[in-house]
Amino acid sequence: MGFCLVKVGDIIMSKIAFLFPGQGSQYVGMAKDLYDNSVEAKEMVLTANEALGINLSHILFNGPEEELKQTEYTQPAIFLHSVILASLIRTIDAKGAAGHSLGEYSALVSAGAVQFYEAVKLVRARGLAMQEAGRKNKGTMAAVIGMAQEKVEEYCKEASAEGIVQCANFNSPGQVVISGSVEGVKKGMELCKANGAKLVKELVVSGAFHSPLMASAADDLKTALDSTNFYEAKFPVYANVTAAPVADKNEIKKLLFDQLTSPVRWEETIKNMVADGFDEFYEIGPSKVLQGLVKRISPDAKCFGIDKYADVEKFL
Repeated sequence: MGFCLVKVGDIIMSKIAFLFPGQGSQYVGMAKDLYDNSVEAKEMVLTANEALGINLSHILFNGPEEELKQTEYTQPAIFLHSVILASLIRTIDAKGAAGHSLGEYSALVSAGAVQFYEAVKLVRARGLAMQEAGRKNKGTMAAVIGMAQEKVEEYCKEASAEGIVQCANFNSPGQVVISGSVEGVKKGMELCKANGAKLVKELVVSGAFHSPLMASAADDLKTALDSTNFYEAKFPVYANVTAAPVADKNEIKKLLFDQLTSPVRWEETIKNMVADGFDEFYEIGPSKVLQGLVKRISPDAKCFGIDKYADVEKFL
C-alpha cells in the first residue's frame, strides 16, 4: 500500500494524519482558552458536563491536579480537549487518524465513526471501569528505555513466573512500557535492568493498563460499547490492536473492546501510516508526547501540535 505525493501544478500535496494523545498528557487549565474564545468550544464543554452529569469543566480548568489525574476524569478531560480542537480546525484536510490508547476514541470522533455526545459518555464509562479494575486488581506499569522490543518481550515472559506482566505500549524504537501485577512488573524491571536497558522506571498509574488485569473492566466496557452507535469512518483510523487502518463500524467496536487488554502498537502504527503515504502529522490535544514519538519513529515526517486556541487560529 505505497503512496506517492500528489503533484498539483507546481504544488506537492502532503498526505495529512491527525494523532490524538492518551492518558498522561493532561494538565490543569487545558481547554480553558478554547472555552473563552470560541462559542462552539463553550457549547461542547457544556454539552459534556450535561452528558456526564458532572462539572468536568471545573476539573479541567481548575484541577486540583490529583483529581484531574484520576482515570475517571482524566480520560473524558483529554478526550474533550482533543475533539474540541479537531472540530474547530476548518482548513486541514486529514486523510487518516490514529490515537494512543484513549486517543483512539478521539480519532474515531474526528473520523465520524461515533458522535461526540455518545462518545464522551463512552469514554467516561471506560475511565470508570478501568479505575475500578485498578482498585480490584492492584498492578503497575514501567517504562523500559534503550532495549529492543523483542528482548523486553522475552524478559516479560521470563518474569511472568512471578506474576502477570506483558508489554503494554510499543511506543517508539527503544521505548516500551510493561504492565501487570506488582510482582510481575518488578521482576520484569529487574531482568531488563540486569540485561542492559538504559533506563527502567516505574510509572505512577492507577492500574495495569493494557494487561490482563484490566479484564474485570471488560463487562462494563462491553455494555457501554453495545449502547453506543457506531458508523462507517469517513477516513481510516489506524487501530492500536492491529496497527492497521479500519473503517468498518463493527470492526471498530470489536477493536475498542480488544484494546482494553492488548498492547498499543504505536511504533508499528506510525510506520504503517508512513508506508501508506502519510508524511505530515498533527497532534491534536494536550502536550507534545506523540510528536516526540513520531520523530523517533520517522525522523523525516513533519510534525505539528495543536493544543491552544492560538494554534487553532492559524487554521480557521
